[in-house]
Amino acid sequence: MAVRAIRGATQIDADSRELLLEATAELVREVLACNALTSEDLISVVLTATPDLTSEFPAYAARQAGLQDVPLLSATEIAVPGSMPRVIRLLAHVETDLPRSSVKHVYLRGAAALRTDLNH
Repeated sequence: MAVRAIRGATQIDADSRELLLEATAELVREVLACNALTSEDLISVVLTATPDLTSEFPAYAARQAGLQDVPLLSATEIAVPGSMPRVIRLLAHVETDLPRSSVKHVYLRGAAALRTDLNH
C-alpha cells in the first residue's frame, strides 16, 4: 500500500455558508468516489479557500460530509492578483494501491478551468 496525494478544487458563486458547505461536501464525495476510496483510506486532508471566502471553514464542511475521524486543516490561499475567485482547494493524503498515474484529481464547477490538462 502506498501513500498518494490527491488534488481537487471547486468554485462557488458567492461567499455563502450554505454554498461553501454544499460545494466542499460535493468535492470530498467526488474525490473519494473517483478514486474508489472511503474515509478509512484518508490519512489527512488540507483544505484551502481563497481570501474572499470567509463564511465557514472548509474543514468544518468536510466534517459535516462525514470525515469525522480524519485530521483536517483549513487555510487561506495567498491573494494573487487576477487569480480565480471563490475557490476551495483540497489536498488529500491517502493510502491506496493505485499507482500515481491512476490517481484521479477532481476539479469541479468553474475550478475545472484551473486544470485544463485533466479529463473532467
